[in-house]
Amino acid sequence: MVDTARTKTPWHLWVVGIVGTLWNAFGANDYYQTQAGNLEYMAGAADTMGVGAQEAMDYFQSFPAWVDAFWALGVWGALAGTILLLLRTKYAVWAFAISLLGLAGTSVYQLVSETPEWATGTMNTVITIVIWSIATFLLIYSISMRDKGVLR
Repeated sequence: MVDTARTKTPWHLWVVGIVGTLWNAFGANDYYQTQAGNLEYMAGAADTMGVGAQEAMDYFQSFPAWVDAFWALGVWGALAGTILLLLRTKYAVWAFAISLLGLAGTSVYQLVSETPEWATGTMNTVITIVIWSIATFLLIYSISMRDKGVLR
């Protein structure tokens, strides 16, 4: 006989899943707007960086194709991961692992390429640390939920 007992979904899975989906949807939208060349969207972000929208757009659109691919893996993997977490499927672990791979690829590029002065500094470092922290937490959390039998 097949064991049909289900592990009860902990309340925190819903909190992590919903907040994570909102967070990752922001990243996915940022990626999409940049790839689509939406200058109106970029103007809002560029103002906070102290640069013109066109200059910021030119920088992001100058990324080599492999960087865009890693960026896509990072944002879409993370969004898929949080949705799969809410669906309580073990594939959330794989999606978060792919997301971290994408984040690693883009991080390597940022470290070895010439980056404009406006895209560096303390704020950029803080944002990078926050992104890495959240992405790592989501992977560890999903592994924990899988190992406890919450994810099937």
